[in-house]
Amino acid sequence: MKYFYLPILSLLSLSVSAQTLNFVKAGTYATGIFDDSGTEITAFDPASKLLFSTNGSETKLDVVDLSDIQNPTLQFQINLSTYMSGVNSVAVYNGTVAAVGEPTSGDQDPGVVAFFDIQGNFLKQLTGGAMPDMVTFTPDGSLLLIANEGEPNGDYTIDPEGSISIIDMSAGVANLTQTDVTQITFSALNGTNIDPLINIYGNDGLQTIAQDLEPEYITVNSSSTKAFVSVQENNAMAIIDLTTKTLDTIVGLGYVNRSVIGLDASNTASTINIATYNNLFGMYQPDAITAFEANGNTYIASANEGDARDYDTYSEEERIKDLTLDPTNFPNAATLQNKDVLGRLNITTSLGDNDGDGDYDSLFHFGARSFSIWNDQGQLVWDSGDEFEQYLAVAYPNEFNSNNDDNASFKSRSDDKGCEPEAITTGDVDGVKLAFIGLERMGGIMIYDVTNPSAPNFIMYELNRDFNVAADSPGAGDLGPEGMLFVPSSASPSGKNLVIVSNEVSGTITIYEVFYSIGLTENETVETLVYPNPTEGKIYFGQSGSYQVFNLDGKKVQSVDHKNEADLSTQPAGIYIIRDRDGNVARIIKK
Repeated sequence: MKYFYLPILSLLSLSVSAQTLNFVKAGTYATGIFDDSGTEITAFDPASKLLFSTNGSETKLDVVDLSDIQNPTLQFQINLSTYMSGVNSVAVYNGTVAAVGEPTSGDQDPGVVAFFDIQGNFLKQLTGGAMPDMVTFTPDGSLLLIANEGEPNGDYTIDPEGSISIIDMSAGVANLTQTDVTQITFSALNGTNIDPLINIYGNDGLQTIAQDLEPEYITVNSSSTKAFVSVQENNAMAIIDLTTKTLDTIVGLGYVNRSVIGLDASNTASTINIATYNNLFGMYQPDAITAFEANGNTYIASANEGDARDYDTYSEEERIKDLTLDPTNFPNAATLQNKDVLGRLNITTSLGDNDGDGDYDSLFHFGARSFSIWNDQGQLVWDSGDEFEQYLAVAYPNEFNSNNDDNASFKSRSDDKGCEPEAITTGDVDGVKLAFIGLERMGGIMIYDVTNPSAPNFIMYELNRDFNVAADSPGAGDLGPEGMLFVPSSASPSGKNLVIVSNEVSGTITIYEVFYSIGLTENETVETLVYPNPTEGKIYFGQSGSYQVFNLDGKKVQSVDHKNEADLSTQPAGIYIIRDRDGNVARIIKK
């Protein structure tokens, strides 16, 4: 046994030392609301250690105490139904809480922003643009910014203009009046020749440019001088000058070329097939975006979810099998339109008929299934391509492209937007700039090192989801990540960097600690508390806690919280790594 054990230790040391990032689940708050927007967006106040979460199901803010991140506890709720018909987003700065939503008078009317103190006492209410979708303070707290999507009603008879509201907070919330609100619209673009990569098409092109543009999400540079706005349906990014409170520019984001970057495009084929196709393109269409600094420059990271317009009187979605394809560009149309190839893939009818003859010369699908990095002029610096799908195909071959409300839904999203990158945040962890990307459908978080924005590196994927139980079971874990926050160690209740993930479908908020170890070495004290070793299945820990189990490929095979045991019975024989929430590592042999 000794002769066998020593080389194993050598192998183990090499394998473990390469895994220097610790991404450890600390605790979860569960609303108990399944698939009804029990939580979507969160905002954290470091001074009070309170987390404010939008509860769309009840039109409330849930206020959760994070003093003990292992046991997040609901403290109270703020009822918003007096001020708005539904809550879409929340932000907090120095004890001032701002929540936005549609007014009770009607969704297409000017939206509402309501202000509260940290105890939930109402302070002020103002109006902004129609259908406010996201709210954020600038880093210096001087301005509050709101992305107003301005979506039409169902029959397209009312289509308000999309806009950005800028609220001057310099005089304090108590002194706010409606005159402190500046509305930035796109009306100056009406009748002009804008960037042709910006897709203006709603209601078969009958709307003005200002009506058609729909701001989705806002991020701000560190100096609070520039705001960057994702305009999702239009596949564009707007840049706002915050010193003059004016529109700087708006640029189209372009397309992913699927003759180079592959995708799995069928929800009926029984096998995963990440393939390339000529004359097929993916629109980036980012949802969440986040600004970060590197090498003295501002960059914007985007989660390229994709979105389509589908209303009672207008819909852009069609499946490729139902289209007439140009015979020159698609000589193999009959094969491509098979349901197991490209036939089931949803595309937009607003693009692709380049010569106006009624057939499609090229095809454009929704979302790039990736995350991207852009410079501060909206130009592409780097894109992850098909890395998400390639990783998931290997790591989760039986759950690939699953939906977020069904644990038996293999490949059910391949015909639409795949794993659907939705949420994104960045943060500095021990001198390394990291990006965290939440996958709305598949669930889980992709983590990349973006210290060099031109050449990011994949680090790991964390999935807190159990496919072996019903999706609506509490044991299913986190489903449908919608929002993400990075809390630096200087503002964290635990003294470690945090990533907070709000999951819309499961109605759960999970807190992770993230930190680097200075070389993961075996901690003999920890190892003596893991027994029996070797084991045939069950292992026990000397004390209850949070533990993660990895195989030697670095894949997490199990995690337990507030428990003193784990069960490896279903895992193959081999060596496994046990890691506690402090990053201590032990090894165990499964016979």
